[in-house]
Amino acid sequence: MATQKELIIKDGIREGFRSGTSRLAERACYGYIKSKENELVVIKAEADIVRWIFECYLAGNSLGKIANRLAAQGIPSPTGNVKWNRQAIYKLLSNEKYAGCALLQKTFTEDGRQIRNNGQEKRYLYHNNNPAIISLETFKAVQNEKSRRSKNLEQATSKEWIMSL
Repeated sequence: MATQKELIIKDGIREGFRSGTSRLAERACYGYIKSKENELVVIKAEADIVRWIFECYLAGNSLGKIANRLAAQGIPSPTGNVKWNRQAIYKLLSNEKYAGCALLQKTFTEDGRQIRNNGQEKRYLYHNNNPAIISLETFKAVQNEKSRRSKNLEQATSKEWIMSL
């Protein structure tokens, strides 16, 4: 059972989602850096790699093949590792921020556990949240391709919100 303090914090976070003032929408990921004004700014060299990853995936390359090609080119992963892993590439391909959008409340906490939000709680989608590195059309095409390749139907259908972008 959540304490009174935890409930107040959760309400504050949700109000930030509703009002569009949540700092979570400004979180920097690979390809971006935060400016002094807390705005996301594109890092050109990393953005080129992001675009290349999306293009390779759409060209039919597997996550493993993309990871191997990045390692062969000596491109470090977002965490600075010498080699990218399949999960890092999968997450990058799943991140709507690259299309200029931000989806908040992807997860929620219940009984002390973090749970993926597949529609149990309201999600907040912001368009034109940050400079896009790829087009919305490319992002949607990759999500469709990921669903097509997925062996897990639940995973494939959990991204239905993407089509509303």
